[in-house]
Amino acid sequence: MEENLKQTLYIDDNTGAIDLDLNPTNPDEVYAAMWYRTRSAWNFEESGKTSGIYKSTDGGNTWQAASKDGSGFPTGEGIGRIGIAVYPKNPNVVYAIVDNQTHKPDTSSALKADTSYKLSDFKSQTKESFATLDDKKLEQFLRRNRLPAKYTAAVVKDLVKTDKVKPTSIYDYLNVNDGFVNTGIYGCQVYRSDDAGKTWKKTHDKEIGIYSTYGYYFGKVYVSPYNENKVIIFGVPLQMSVDGGKTFKNIDKGNVHSDHHAIWINPKKDSHIINGNDGGANITYDDGENWFKINTPPVGQYYSVTTDDAKPYNVYGGLQDNNVWYGPSNNKEDIGWIDNGEYAYKSLVGGDGMQVQVDTRDNLTTYAGSQFGAYMRMNRLTRGDRKSIRPSHDLGETPLRFNWETPILLSRHNQDVFYYGTNKFHRSLNKGDNMEALSGDLTNGKKEGDVPFGTLTSIAESPFKFGLIYVGSDDGNIHITRDGGYTWKKISNNLPQGLWVSHITASQHVEGRVYVSFNGYRNDHFLPYLFVSNDYGETWKAIGKDLPFEPLNVVREDPKYDSVLYVGSDGGLYVSIDAGNGFMSWSAGLPKSVPIHDIAIQQRDNEIVLGTHGRSLYISKLDNVQELIKNTELRQKKQAEVDKMVSVASGDQYKDLYKREGIEVACPPVNVVKKKK
Repeated sequence: MEENLKQTLYIDDNTGAIDLDLNPTNPDEVYAAMWYRTRSAWNFEESGKTSGIYKSTDGGNTWQAASKDGSGFPTGEGIGRIGIAVYPKNPNVVYAIVDNQTHKPDTSSALKADTSYKLSDFKSQTKESFATLDDKKLEQFLRRNRLPAKYTAAVVKDLVKTDKVKPTSIYDYLNVNDGFVNTGIYGCQVYRSDDAGKTWKKTHDKEIGIYSTYGYYFGKVYVSPYNENKVIIFGVPLQMSVDGGKTFKNIDKGNVHSDHHAIWINPKKDSHIINGNDGGANITYDDGENWFKINTPPVGQYYSVTTDDAKPYNVYGGLQDNNVWYGPSNNKEDIGWIDNGEYAYKSLVGGDGMQVQVDTRDNLTTYAGSQFGAYMRMNRLTRGDRKSIRPSHDLGETPLRFNWETPILLSRHNQDVFYYGTNKFHRSLNKGDNMEALSGDLTNGKKEGDVPFGTLTSIAESPFKFGLIYVGSDDGNIHITRDGGYTWKKISNNLPQGLWVSHITASQHVEGRVYVSFNGYRNDHFLPYLFVSNDYGETWKAIGKDLPFEPLNVVREDPKYDSVLYVGSDGGLYVSIDAGNGFMSWSAGLPKSVPIHDIAIQQRDNEIVLGTHGRSLYISKLDNVQELIKNTELRQKKQAEVDKMVSVASGDQYKDLYKREGIEVACPPVNVVKKKK
């Protein structure tokens, strides 16, 4: 098939096709939306002058620009993702939606007496101008932006006056993550052509505020098969127009999750719509007046999982845009709960759910939170008396940087001790009530961009020794401390440089042993980067060389056998019974090629918990894997087979160069964690 394909539309290496639609009565007439974008781990450039609409009248052999200057469609550096929809009954009617990143002109006057202060007002302050700021409005700004209570308007003015901080320190203090939520752009715009793409006109006068600042996640427009004026667009909300895009109204209801990504419109009944969003899927038969939720199959996107020691033990995990949840491990997938309305799993905190730690002394005290390090401590049952935990820097200091999935860890040696990673290592000796930065910057430093970078991503403490701690960063650094964080040594100089440290595991079998996985997909590296050290990181050995070409997310040890390792990748779960020399796919009962983002081992019950990014939670006993170690004959047989195997999940998703033969471990199917009792 590939041999028959040829490229007919090329702009440059950073501009690619993001949407296509065609004239159903004349398939030679094709529209292509081209989008300029570059993305790194620290910056997303989501628009450019090469973005635009192209049209072919010969089935894609040749193309002409349909959104050039003078056509009515916007052009320039601010043009982002574009979506296209051709009206089937009259193909001259074409809709286009664009994420217009062009900045709107600033019509505000900084520091007017009758306006509230904004962050931008503090970007270019001088010592003299700062002294003239209105005390009341400055105090309101400081409290609204949650600066520590010690920074009152009077205190800050005195700090500036006495040259203890710069006049721009407030801007510097608050601006560390500002690029991620930058405002002041036009955002979502809808255009219509009535002459098959020759000219375009914006359909609306008022702004359509559905994109926030991340329209690159959405970028689709749909037109009814029967009514050229009935248009559906989506972003954070789902909206419909019945007047050709002049006005739009929300059609998602209270049981429909925000952030919409996919739509199917019944070609025979356009009021019948299936919507895919960050909460799953919903169906309406009346143009969004009423929706019902599709609860199967489970499609949760887990970032992290952990367990407690309750009986039965509970599973905790953070999900993409779906909070932190927990529930009993003995539940399995079943829709019977819908009948009584009582779901076994309960939500703890909102937002994008991130990492969770549980104090196993009571199995109630829980540390959980959302993106960019917004953690809190709570009792999971009462959920009252919540304590916010997020380190802060002092005014005038270099701002801390927080990873999207900021790492936390509760020490198993003393569960009053709580560890937290920004670009520095923080420790609390009183359950997070007070946080102290014990290190300097453990990364290679800040990189300019609109995503925080130069942050810690993983923290691991040795089960053998309190204060023997490893940390890894998004820019490839690994450090060790043997004194609880007071002194640090970099131990990653002989490892791959510049790659994201996805996970560190300090061995529970050998004190000096430590495992680390790197995830290189952000750098277009798809090798399985997995390493082990037996001397506290002084020297490293590459293992897992026969793993498929899939980015690795997590590595865990078996609780009983030091030769057994479990690895989760973007393609599935793998197990080694010979200390990482060879790996086998453990895929029985799992969806094919499902990303495994985290693994938790419950030692008492000897079970493995998988947090998948797309198919929710799975649990299995470890007995059958461990039986391979007990049975020497079977182990020798498997080791002989290991030399010629890897995941059955690799295969066709990669080019022939990467195809390998595979076998599976003889293990029981894993179970989805949901079922009526």
